[in-house]
Amino acid sequence: MSRPPDLGHESELRSLGYELIAGIDEVGRGALAGPVVAGAVILPLLADLPWFELVRDSKELNSRKRESLFEVIEKEAVAVGIGIVSARVIDSVNILKATKLAMMQAVERLPKKPNFLLIDRLGLSQCPIPQMGITRGDKTCLSIACASIIAKVTRDHMMEELDQVYPGYGFARHKGYGTTRHISCLRELGPSPVHRLYFSPVRNVITDQSRGSLASVHSGPSVPCRSEEVERPDDLVQGRLPYESGDEPSRSR
Repeated sequence: MSRPPDLGHESELRSLGYELIAGIDEVGRGALAGPVVAGAVILPLLADLPWFELVRDSKELNSRKRESLFEVIEKEAVAVGIGIVSARVIDSVNILKATKLAMMQAVERLPKKPNFLLIDRLGLSQCPIPQMGITRGDKTCLSIACASIIAKVTRDHMMEELDQVYPGYGFARHKGYGTTRHISCLRELGPSPVHRLYFSPVRNVITDQSRGSLASVHSGPSVPCRSEEVERPDDLVQGRLPYESGDEPSRSR
C-alpha cells in the first residue's frame, strides 16, 4: 500500500492560526450515470488517532476498508458535510460547474463553519473562505483523503440503490462508469433517467436511437441485461438513497 496521507498542510495552517480546516474531494466526475458527490471533513488536529495511518485515497482501498473508515470518520471527525448534484443538473450546467456546486454544498452542510479549505485540485472562486487547491491532494493530505472516502461510500450506496430502481445496467457493479459492459447494456437498453445525456458515449446512443437502431429512452425499470452476470471491476471509483440537491443532511460529532 502507498504511503499514507498526512496532516502536514493542516499543521502548517494551524500554526498560522486556522483552527477548523476542511478537506474537500469529489467522486463521480467521470461517470456516465448518477450524481457527482463531494465530501467535506474537518479532522481533530490535536489528536493522533490510530486510524489516521489506515487512510488512503478512496480509490486505493477496497470496499470493506472504505466502509469501515467511513464509519470511523463520521464518528470521530469534528464535522462532515456531503454535497450531491444529480445527473439532470450536470447536464444543465456541465460537469465542472456541477462538481464545484457539490463541493459548495458539502462545505455549507458542515455543522461547524471552517475557516480554511483544502481542496483536491480545484478552487472555489465563489466561496469567500480562504482556500488552497492541492494537486494529488487525495493522496497527500489526510483531510482530503477522508473527504474522498466519505464521498465515495455515499455515492456507492446511491448507485447500488439506483441499480434496484433501474436494473439491467449493472450500476451496483460499475457505479455508472463507462466500462465495456456498461456501454453494451446502454446500447441494448437505451439511457435511463439517471444517465448524463450530454456525455459523449450516452449522446452517441441517443443519436443511434434517433436513427431507429435502438429502443427509445425509457423511464422505468427494464429487463436485466447480461451485465448482471459480470463480476464487478476492482478499479472503479466511487458512493445512499438518490437524494436530490439539498436533501442530504450534514453530520457532526
